[in-house]
Amino acid sequence: MDQQDWLADRFEQHRSRLRAVAYRMLGSLSEADDAVQEAWLRFSRADTTAVEDLGAWLTTVVARICLNSLRSRKTRREEPIDAHMPDPIVSAVNALGPEDEALLADSVGLALLIVLDTLAPAERLAFVLHDVFDVPFEQIASILDRSEPATRQLASRARRRLSTTPTPEADLAEQWELVDAFLAAARDGNFDRLLAVLDPEVVLRADGGATGLGGSRVVRGAHAVASGAATFNRLGYESRRALVNGAPGVVSFSDHQPISVVGFTVAGGRIVEMNILSDPDRLRELDLAVVAP
Repeated sequence: MDQQDWLADRFEQHRSRLRAVAYRMLGSLSEADDAVQEAWLRFSRADTTAVEDLGAWLTTVVARICLNSLRSRKTRREEPIDAHMPDPIVSAVNALGPEDEALLADSVGLALLIVLDTLAPAERLAFVLHDVFDVPFEQIASILDRSEPATRQLASRARRRLSTTPTPEADLAEQWELVDAFLAAARDGNFDRLLAVLDPEVVLRADGGATGLGGSRVVRGAHAVASGAATFNRLGYESRRALVNGAPGVVSFSDHQPISVVGFTVAGGRIVEMNILSDPDRLRELDLAVVAP
């Protein structure tokens, strides 16, 4: 094995964790992959002979790359910022693939990612690294160039913001029961049955980008969401059940082309969030082969 192969083998041992860190930091699968690739380039050129903990060193490199990306990221003008949906991870209903399992190991649901998007970059990094990946505050402080107490405060502020995130039902079967009831009521156009499974304060976020189905919008309240569900069903798209970030979801197709990915959040015996991605450019980047007709 030559030197480059040896370095690549060492890096591959940490790739899954690094990609998971980058996905939680950026909410974008393609940007996460770019961050990991940049980390590999830096690693392959660096002298790491004195590095005692390569995993910690690589995590620091990826975290800094992601922090710079967040700081330079420009607000997308074509849609309301609160309608933006992070890249979903779509899996077959009966099984997650090994790569998906690694990304979702800490129950990184869409609801959590959406709230993470509202945090300042430093807050997001402090929370993700410490609360999700158990990185010591001392190491995080060095990344942020702040004191350890200040870094703890950043994570604390992030936790307070994230405390408003709904906690999904633990039982996936119970989640599917409610989602299937919603889908059946939408197919039948039964408004009362739709209201029965929706939380009165349910929030629907739709990210259509510049050209996607229905545009980008945020809809609040059971009556408004139920009305939209009945209308969407009349369009006659073929819908397939799927896991979206480990929770119940639906992928809809028209002439074998993906139209939308919908992720549901079920809490307290009702559907409390629906997050829809219908941006055709972003849908083309997703691996939907596991649910394609």
